Amino acid sequence: MKISRIARYFPFRSRGKKPRRKPAPFLTKERVIAKKRHQCPFCHRHIEGGELEKNLFVCPDCSHHFRITPRERILFLVDADSFQETEEGITSLNPIGFPGYDDKIRRMVNITGLDEAVITGIGSIDGNRTVLAVMSFKFMGGSMGSAVGEKIARAILNGVEQRLPVIIFSSSGGARMQEGILSLMQMAKTSHAAARLEEAGRPLFIVLTDPTTGGVTASFAMLGDVTLAEPGALVGFAGPRVIEGTIKEKLPESFQRSEFLMEKGFIDLIVERKDLRTTLSYLIETHSPEGVIQ
Repeated sequence: MKISRIARYFPFRSRGKKPRRKPAPFLTKERVIAKKRHQCPFCHRHIEGGELEKNLFVCPDCSHHFRITPRERILFLVDADSFQETEEGITSLNPIGFPGYDDKIRRMVNITGLDEAVITGIGSIDGNRTVLAVMSFKFMGGSMGSAVGEKIARAILNGVEQRLPVIIFSSSGGARMQEGILSLMQMAKTSHAAARLEEAGRPLFIVLTDPTTGGVTASFAMLGDVTLAEPGALVGFAGPRVIEGTIKEKLPESFQRSEFLMEKGFIDLIVERKDLRTTLSYLIETHSPEGVIQ
């Protein structure tokens, strides 16, 4: 099966040359930030960056899961030196001429060191090869425009072609308004790719991280064969403030958090960050059609 190239219809740019070499994950601005002192927003404990990093960016006192970058997550999750990034150099254009959008994209690239709000690639978890797509909330709130939708769709179709499971870590505010209707079209495109993966008999595992909202929730993030969530993650379509403003009622304190959703049967399991690697390895092995590690 050949992955279709649909640049005529979806405004993203692919460099068409050898991708630039990315710096080592912690030799960037992220590493400097990680070494600073942090305050937990829940228990208000002050935590040194080194201690927080060693604890996988989880508060040692209250277990609050801090938001982390895609490279940090990949480093914690996959076997050493096994991750190979795919679909590098794909960035969004400005299809509807939204004022200031081009400048904002350039700023986000410089600040985050990412081409777009998702990193995709293939790596191994305990020797099990898998396709990964990890979203970044730091890049324009993890919003899904044409480039993000294209990278996620290609990642899923890579799973189809190479007969591998696919794991997606979602973190998004929803569709990217600067691209208008074209951003909403990514919901259908990514959902169709997920359907192709199901037809191929390969599993899709979704890990919902804080926050996952809007069009991402309404598309591929709810199509996993198994849906996991990190503790305390906000997951929903519209945010609680929007809902409260609409219905003029106060919502429960834990509304739309992963614990609330678990109680209502919306997700399959809440997994702490320290247990994600073991859990995903187990899921890959038990969902392999051959019943063996690939």
